Amino acid sequence: MTYCVGLLVRNGLVVIADTRTNAGLDNIATFKKLHLFERPGERVITVATAGNLGISQSVINLLQEGMEHPETGEVETIFSFPTMFKVAQFVGRAIREVYRLHGKAMEHSQASFDVTLLVAGQVKGGRLRLFMVYSAGNFIEATADTPYLQIGEHKYGKPILDRAVTFDTDLPEALKLGLISMDSTIRSNLGVGMPIDIAVIRRDGITVEIAHRIDRTDGYFLDLRERWSAALRAAHQAIPAPPYGLPAATPLN
Repeated sequence: MTYCVGLLVRNGLVVIADTRTNAGLDNIATFKKLHLFERPGERVITVATAGNLGISQSVINLLQEGMEHPETGEVETIFSFPTMFKVAQFVGRAIREVYRLHGKAMEHSQASFDVTLLVAGQVKGGRLRLFMVYSAGNFIEATADTPYLQIGEHKYGKPILDRAVTFDTDLPEALKLGLISMDSTIRSNLGVGMPIDIAVIRRDGITVEIAHRIDRTDGYFLDLRERWSAALRAAHQAIPAPPYGLPAATPLN
């Protein structure tokens, strides 16, 4: 299991991914799931992965090493395309190619072909965009009405995003809310864990402004975790008790 989230706001983009993978309770490892493809000033692309690790690594390798165009024979990589829409299409084609090579054998072994990717970034002259690409190779795009997308174990980190994130959220605030969303998921699901990789891209900057790994000793993240827990406790304690006939709580001796 994993958790990755992308937030596309007016001033830029935040992508956050955990690094835990597990194949059973006693087989846990750390693998990078947030991948950066950058030519500063020309394009900046992030790809975050969830699902079967073997599939996602094969897809990332195809994006880097390239695939032959079926008509021209030209080898195309993630750096070959003039728009983010065409980049997302290429990622979908890479997924379908991995399925062509391995999908039937996996199904024969009763292993599901499970992979989902967040593809985000900007090519010079185009818009900053965020896509979610499914295992069939099709995709959806984040919009001003729905400015964030999640993959993996998303349910624990979703409530804070639903309540607090809008397209007009400031970029540092989006990063903070994304980290709270990640912490909420880590606290509630053992299949999601640190270190956490983050990437921040400012709109029209065409470069990665922040590329950082947060580990268990990170002072800001530890403070954020404690402050958020304390704020939740204070909030529910400040709400009046339900007026439905329950007796008042008895003080402990």
